[in-house]
Amino acid sequence: MMRETMLEARRSGEFQRAIDSVPYAKMLGMSCLIMGDELIFKLAASQHNIGNPLLPAIHGGVLGGFMEAAAGFHIAFLSDIEQLPKIVDFSLDYLRSAKVVDTFAKCHVVRQGKRVANVQVTAWQTSFDEPITTARAHFLLPNE
Repeated sequence: MMRETMLEARRSGEFQRAIDSVPYAKMLGMSCLIMGDELIFKLAASQHNIGNPLLPAIHGGVLGGFMEAAAGFHIAFLSDIEQLPKIVDFSLDYLRSAKVVDTFAKCHVVRQGKRVANVQVTAWQTSFDEPITTARAHFLLPNE
């Protein structure tokens, strides 16, 4: 089903159905916004995503999962592959505490070959100029 979902999402430009087909992304409350020719991924504010209730702050693992999923969806939505790529390596830099508000991520494909893609991800809450995390991901692209 994922293959048909990716093809349909790419054709229609409605990516939410593909995101919702991945249970973890759906549970997180992830969505995709189209802003001009860019895809911006959104992690909706949720009490379920809190890691430190004293601050309160979003759990670091939730942020990592959100950013990894955003990078994978970004490649799948903008290339001709028909399924999510497999993660090879993921490196995350936490820059500041993530408040329990809507969080956004923007991805940039640094390099994509026939078998591997390198993606840079930046996440922010109030302003893109004040990132809360940055990440680098390497993906193994599926043989189609």
